[in-house]
Parts: sequence; C-alpha cells; structure tokens
Amino acid sequence: MRDPDSTPLRKRRMFLTQSGIILAAGATGHVLLADETPEKPGDKKDENAAEEVSPPEDLMREHGVLKRILLIYGEALRRMDAREDLPPEPIQQSAKLIRSFVEDYHEKLEEEHLFPRFKKANKLVDLVNVLNQQHQAGRKLTDITLRYATVQGLRNADDRRRLADSMRQFIRMYNPHEAREDTVLFPAFRGVVSANEFGSLGEEFEKQEDKLFGDDGFFKIVDQVAEIEKKLGIYDLSKFTPKI
Repeated sequence: MRDPDSTPLRKRRMFLTQSGIILAAGATGHVLLADETPEKPGDKKDENAAEEVSPPEDLMREHGVLKRILLIYGEALRRMDAREDLPPEPIQQSAKLIRSFVEDYHEKLEEEHLFPRFKKANKLVDLVNVLNQQHQAGRKLTDITLRYATVQGLRNADDRRRLADSMRQFIRMYNPHEAREDTVLFPAFRGVVSANEFGSLGEEFEKQEDKLFGDDGFFKIVDQVAEIEKKLGIYDLSKFTPKI
C-alpha cells in the first residue's frame, strides 16, 4: 500500500510542522530536516520532495487552475461569436471542474477556514463579505452554464445567448476576484492566525483534498484541464506569443 506521507502534496505540507526541527549539518553545510535522510552519492533527488508550499500558496496554485478554465471559457466564447464549430463537452467538463474543484472544494476552504478568521480578527471584513457574495453569485452562474452547455443549448439562439452571458459574467467577476485574493487576502492570512494554527490548516486542506480527489488530486485536476485545452487547440503555450 502506498504510504500517504509519500505524496508530493503531503511532503510539502509536512514542512510546516517540521521546519523548525534540525537534525544535523553535514560537512558540506547541508541542513537535514527531521524527516530527511542523508543523500547518498548517486541518489536521484525527488524533485517534489523539496517543494514546500504554505496554505495561502496552495490556494494560489488552485487559482491557477481556475485561470486556465477561464481561458477555456474565453476560447468557447470566441468560437461562439465567430460561429465556429464548438461541441458542448469542453464547456460541460470545464463547468463541472469549477463546481467540484473550485466551488465545492477551494471556495469551501476559504469560507470555512479563512473568512471566519478574518472576521474574528476584524480585518478585511468588507473584502471578505464581497468575496463571499461573489462565491454565491458564481455558483448561480455555474448552474446556468451547466443547464445550457448542451447540443440543444448551442443550437437554440436564446439558450446560446444565456450560455454566453453566464460565461462572460463568470469571467468578468472571477478575474478581479482571484487577483484580489492573491494580492490582498492571502498575503494577510498569516497575520490573523498563530504559527501552529497556520501549520495545522495545511494538514486540514490536505485531508479535504485527499477525500475529494485522492492522492495528488491537484495534479490530476491540472491534467484534466490540459486535456480540455488540447481539445480546443489552446494547450500549446507558444500559440499565445504575438508575432512582432
């Protein structure tokens, strides 16, 4: 059976509780953490093992998933406006990822663990209230997108307009929403919790992620987003480089 502490995400978050524990410093000056063993000559370093991410940084990574889905929505809208061929599946799959990964997981973490702590500390309360209102509005927009992201919805003029409007409103709201969280809310989070609480939240986030998406859930979601991008021809990053 796979050791649950061996997953990349677990290793990152274990750092939060072990970062202050030092075993020894070798002759080379390398400091060993409590869960680290001396590297033997010829050993291949695990690239993920040194990757340490705090809870706010983890949430920012998840915003990267949302940003890529917003780009998928944007490509779908471009095709709709240009009357180009567009199957409903990329929109359906993207909206379902928003529902499961963004709304039912990522935003729930914010609503249950971040927002109440800011309110208790009486910091950024107005911002938190707006962010929470936008979460509720986003869920309603996702309901509309899921309802009309069908073959019939794309063929019917009124349904097609409703679908396009829901995606445009979602993009318009979430671009500034995630930018404000990344630059204001998340950087301030460390100031409203103790060091121990900060570390324990990393473990709580990990438990929720494992429960909903299994080991390495973040990377599985990224892979799913990449597959949708490939279907729409927007996966190749070089295609976004302007010819100047």
